[in-house]
Amino acid sequence: MNNKISNKKIYWIIAHILIGILATFSYFPLVYSSFSILVFIFYIVKRKNINEEAGVFAAYIVGSEVFLRMTKGYFFYETGKYYVIILLMIGVFVGHFKQKFSIHYILYILLLLLGIVFTQVPEGQSIRNSIVFNLSGPVLLGISAIYFYHRPVSKKELYNILFFMLLPLISTITFLYFRTPELSEIIFGTSANFETSGGFGPNQVATAIGLGVVIITIFIVSKEKLSGFLLLDFCILTYFIYRGLLTFSRGGIFTAVISLLFFLFFFFLYKKISGKLLLKYISIILFFIFAIWIYTSEVTGGMLDNRYAGQNALGVQKKDISTGRIAIFEVQVINFFNNPLGIGVGNGKFEREKIAENISTTSHNEVGRLIEEHGFIGLSLLIMLLTIPILIMSKSNNFQKAFIGCFYLIWFLTINHSAMRIAMPGFIYALSLIKITNIED
Repeated sequence: MNNKISNKKIYWIIAHILIGILATFSYFPLVYSSFSILVFIFYIVKRKNINEEAGVFAAYIVGSEVFLRMTKGYFFYETGKYYVIILLMIGVFVGHFKQKFSIHYILYILLLLLGIVFTQVPEGQSIRNSIVFNLSGPVLLGISAIYFYHRPVSKKELYNILFFMLLPLISTITFLYFRTPELSEIIFGTSANFETSGGFGPNQVATAIGLGVVIITIFIVSKEKLSGFLLLDFCILTYFIYRGLLTFSRGGIFTAVISLLFFLFFFFLYKKISGKLLLKYISIILFFIFAIWIYTSEVTGGMLDNRYAGQNALGVQKKDISTGRIAIFEVQVINFFNNPLGIGVGNGKFEREKIAENISTTSHNEVGRLIEEHGFIGLSLLIMLLTIPILIMSKSNNFQKAFIGCFYLIWFLTINHSAMRIAMPGFIYALSLIKITNIED
């Protein structure tokens, strides 16, 4: 499987551009998603997960989740998370690798479920929906962590996982191209833009695109074949950055930049790049980013500058550049101190409405949600999640540190601006637990 992927990447990319075009037809996404999961399950069972098929196909589902949500390719909103859990569990049971089940993550899942005991939602609200919405992401993290914990993954297998995660992201930006009106017809303000996000949530779209930026950059810097043509790889990267900026949602872009800086630092240490060559790389990167920024700012009438500066359309500084996230987090902390055992899964939104009528939105911060809804147990789980990858990274070489730290930062930054609404942060966290092997191959 590894060789088949490596030798035909350009065809995979072309196929997913076509998938992005076909997704503009209403019934195609649902057929595509249903067919994909059946093929993936069949292939994992047939191959007995010998080449990490479960991890590769689960990564594909992770990359396709936002795309299939925006194109209505799922029967249920959380279907993507269920698919990832199913594929990884099949991989555990049929695989040749003798799984080392970490007691940490088994306990993590059990303690998460304990929070359901305290769940009490107002009359007319669905308890099941509240629990599923808030726990599906964290439980997926636990299952993914159990699967990947200390799992030996070769460098080639790791790049295949990242490549398969990227493919549906290429379909996503292709779909956005056809679903976005002429930019000259869009009145840009300084809020996240639904029109340039395919009519879907800009936060999730920007998070997915930011992940694509990270993956493409890793391939280019590592001199690993993506399309097989370096110029084409740069063109794809340019368009990803451009589309990400057009969403006017900052979280996914900041996450990509910070995690890539970490990756580049340790990767260049591993490669022992000279100061002169490093300066050359930095100059090219800065010029590249500056050119994309200037062009995007121009087509948005300068509103992009105001958005990232935290200003309104008139250039006046906004009082709250976090768009209400800080206020929500403050209430979550108050609820934590008032209820040290937690207020119960899914109760956060309703409790915040009681404290402050103007704060009724669902939390974007998984850290705040954990401590508010699970109390001291949630705080303990958070400390565990933060600590284990750092311990693994402390025993790794610079190549391993580059990837583990990059994955770790993507997870942590994403859960602080987008909680765990999508499968990506939980799955990416689990990748920070792997043992990368065959580095010199």
